[in-house]
Amino acid sequence: MPNFRTAIGLYGLDKLAGGGLPAVIAAAAQADRLGIAQVVLTDHVVMGERTDRYPYGKFPARPSTPWFEPMVTLGGVASATTRIRLSTSVLIGPLRPAVLLAKQAATLDQLSRGRLDLGLGTGWQREEFDASGIPFAGRGLRLEEQVRACRLLWRGEATRFTGETLRLENIHCQPVPVQSELPLWFGIAPTEAGCRRIAELGTGWLPIGQPPKRLAVGVAKLRAAFERAGRDPGELEVRVQLPPVMGSAGPDLEATLAGAQAFLEAGATVLETLPFLFCRDAAELEPVLERISQLGA
Repeated sequence: MPNFRTAIGLYGLDKLAGGGLPAVIAAAAQADRLGIAQVVLTDHVVMGERTDRYPYGKFPARPSTPWFEPMVTLGGVASATTRIRLSTSVLIGPLRPAVLLAKQAATLDQLSRGRLDLGLGTGWQREEFDASGIPFAGRGLRLEEQVRACRLLWRGEATRFTGETLRLENIHCQPVPVQSELPLWFGIAPTEAGCRRIAELGTGWLPIGQPPKRLAVGVAKLRAAFERAGRDPGELEVRVQLPPVMGSAGPDLEATLAGAQAFLEAGATVLETLPFLFCRDAAELEPVLERISQLGA
C-alpha cells in the first residue's frame, strides 16, 4: 500500500463503559499507546430537528445525540496522551468569533505540545446558525476571512485585518501555537472556490461521503490548485473516513479495512475508522484499536 497514516474517530465511544467523556479520553489514550496517528472529533454546537437537510445522505444520528465540544474535549485528550495528533473534523468555524478560535487553537496546541490538526468547515444546518445568532448565508467567506485573520493573530504581533465580515485593528492574541504553521484541514467541497481556499490556506482536505472514483477527481482538482498557488501538489493531505461494510452480524471490521486500498489509490493519505461501530462494549474496544493500528502492516 502507499504510505499513509491511521486515525480513529472518537464519535460514539461515549456509549462504552457507562458512557461519557471518560470513555472517550480512555479510548484516545489506548490509541496513543498503539501508535495510531490521529484522533478525530466532530462538532455541532447545537442541533435542530431538520436532519433531513443533511447534504450527504441520511444523517447518522438523532438530534438529541451528545456532541461534546471539540476544543474542550481535545484538551482532556491532550493531557492523557503524549504522541497522537488531535484533530477536529470538522469544527464549524463560522459559529465562533475569529479571535476566540485563534485563542482556543493556540491554547490547545500549547497544551498538546504542538499536536493539533485543526479541521474546519462551514456547517450545513441553518437552525444551528439561527440559534447562535450568526447568518447562515455567506458562511464560506466568513470562514475564509476567519482563517486569514487567525493566521495573522498566530504570529503574536499586533494584528490588523479588514474584510467583508471581520475587522481587527491592533489586536494582540496570546499565546501563539507551538507549531509555526498550524496545520489547517478543510471539510469543504472541491469547487473552484473551495480548491482555491484549501490551496492558499490549508494543509489538507476532509472529504465527506466521497467514493474512490469521485475522491480521485477531487484530489486531482486540488493538486492542480496547489500548482497554481505555487505549492508542491505532493504536500496535499487527504483524510478519508472508511465507510463501514455490513456483514451478517452487523458492521464488519475486516471487510471495512479491506476497502482501504481503493481510497489510497485515489489519493487518501490518512484513513479514519469509527471504532464504536465494531464494539458492543468496552471490552471489545482494544482488539478493534489493535487491528486498526495494524492496517497496512
